[in-house]
Amino acid sequence: MAMKRAAASAIRAFASSESGLSAPTSLLARHLHASPGSKKIVGVFYKANEYASLNPNFLGCAENALGIRDWLESQGHQYIVTPDKDGPHSELEKHIPDLNVLITTPFHPAYVTAERIKKAKNLQLLLTAGIGSDHIDLKAAAEAGLTVAEVTGSNTVSVAEDELLRILILVRNFLPGHHQVINGDWNVAAIAYRAYDLEGKTVGTVGAGRIGRLLLQRLKPFNCNLLYHDRVKIDPELESEIGAKFEEDLDAMLPKCDIVVVNTPLTEKTKGMFDKERIAKLKKGVLIVNNARGAIMDTQAVVDACSSGHIAGYSGDVWYPQPAPKDHPWRYMPNQAMTPHISGTTIDGQASILRYAAGVKDMLDRYFKGEDFPEHYYIVKDGELAAQYR
Repeated sequence: MAMKRAAASAIRAFASSESGLSAPTSLLARHLHASPGSKKIVGVFYKANEYASLNPNFLGCAENALGIRDWLESQGHQYIVTPDKDGPHSELEKHIPDLNVLITTPFHPAYVTAERIKKAKNLQLLLTAGIGSDHIDLKAAAEAGLTVAEVTGSNTVSVAEDELLRILILVRNFLPGHHQVINGDWNVAAIAYRAYDLEGKTVGTVGAGRIGRLLLQRLKPFNCNLLYHDRVKIDPELESEIGAKFEEDLDAMLPKCDIVVVNTPLTEKTKGMFDKERIAKLKKGVLIVNNARGAIMDTQAVVDACSSGHIAGYSGDVWYPQPAPKDHPWRYMPNQAMTPHISGTTIDGQASILRYAAGVKDMLDRYFKGEDFPEHYYIVKDGELAAQYR
């Protein structure tokens, strides 16, 4: 049992400290708080307003609260849900000192800083409803002895399909044509002069985890040249089936690509990975799709490259910070097809079995029972970060 092991670990740590070996006091305190009884659970989700009631499976908003309110309250737990997450006077901040579990989401991220973790004396568990926990200071969480977990794989299909959509939108120069219709114009030449087929293009994904692999599989029927860069190679059988080629050297791969898709987590190593120098190495006229994290890109370098035409098209749904402020330069740069963070929050991604609403409920149920989560859900466990965040 996870909680029994945690308590035993804490007792061992205490015994070690008594015998002259040091143990982090924060780690000890967090483990000893893992006791039975009513828990205070806070969820932070975007507000859906009039859209909340239009689809019974629209669970990922503040109004519908992952569909777990009745279940939690029937067991005596307190469940507080808010979209108000930023600043010292936010609703979230009021509950930081005494919450036990915090549920957040990449689509409306509550930034869980080291300062907030320090204030959260009763916090035991941080859950991400979706994929990507970089809005949490993972090192601080590890040092505090917290468990961080996400619903790994919950919306990978949603994101991979969205990436394919964005590739086609950019390749076919779709948006200018759509805007012509809205504006009452009709100028085929203004669209056709930079519209291409996807067939025969070289597409490289930076990262070939669950989403990257699904994208490569979906690209195969388009007869593209498929490349990928990652820490580890894809299973040889799947690699052969897809027809993708492993590129160990990222900077050697990038100039070969007509289209670059970013599928790597945001870590200290990948933050600002695509800076001015690296973008300059890309093929002139490259198309970039980034549904990973906005901070992987140097914001101004992307603006400058889109303005000069070095990047012929940039599309994604991730920004830094989120929600994007009204004056964020990506809103106004040329050759972009940006949206709010929507790729992983389809109704199927939210509500289907083993998708993120069901996954959060499953982890909470295991937490209450003192059971382990599926191993691949853990982002921080026993003071250790998952491999992709190290």
